[in-house]
Amino acid sequence: MAGPMKVAILSGGLGTRLAEETEIKPKPMVEIGGQPILWHIIKHYAHYGLKDFYVALGYRGEVIKRFFMDYHSLNGSMSIDLASGRIDRHERECEDWVLHLQNTGQETNTGGRIKRLEPFLNDGPFMLTYGDGVGDVDLRRLLEFHRSHKRIATITAVRPPARFGGLIFNEQGVVEDFTEKPQIGEGWINGGYMVFEPAVFDYLAGDESSLEADALEQLAAERQLVAYQHEGFWQCMDTLRDKRLLENLWHEGRAPWKVWD
Repeated sequence: MAGPMKVAILSGGLGTRLAEETEIKPKPMVEIGGQPILWHIIKHYAHYGLKDFYVALGYRGEVIKRFFMDYHSLNGSMSIDLASGRIDRHERECEDWVLHLQNTGQETNTGGRIKRLEPFLNDGPFMLTYGDGVGDVDLRRLLEFHRSHKRIATITAVRPPARFGGLIFNEQGVVEDFTEKPQIGEGWINGGYMVFEPAVFDYLAGDESSLEADALEQLAAERQLVAYQHEGFWQCMDTLRDKRLLENLWHEGRAPWKVWD
């Protein structure tokens, strides 16, 4: 992907519908295949050469900080001399990401978190996504789409996942077909994977600002918002059912969002 670009990730929400998991950790740290979903999101962006991340922290932000501190220090093999305390590291390989873990407040709204990142992101277009959804979005095409339309904001439109299996049955009530549809055939929603010009900050007033209700609605009214239609895989992790779905796809080797080697 031509030219460096910063990526912001909203990672401050409570994740109340995943209460069993999020009582002791923030939602982006809920694991899929032994790694937090935040790790999966970052791996996706890094696959396209985007490696400069601004993570907007809120609820239990220290858990995210600790994870990445340990990720660096504990990576690879090591020998420890217990008598002297000497540590020798072997076969050390680590991701070449740069992560800026920014505290953006416990109660700050989505737009407010982005507004707090303005000093770091106002020097050019940047990407933004939520810390709880994965997909196989082609980020090169997304960026090309954004640049070609010359608007302030681009969102990725996805089809919402089906919550229940589809039933086809006859007049006697006998089920003739049952399909656990991956996605419904109607409607589009904002799936994250957004691209913004710095002018978006003019639509955000402060901590109470909502990215969706304030900025995106106003941008749409001014015809400054375009939607990149993604027909491929996308899945948010709102509930334990969502988590189990993603976990199963990962362990079965069928995770569509795993675009990296």
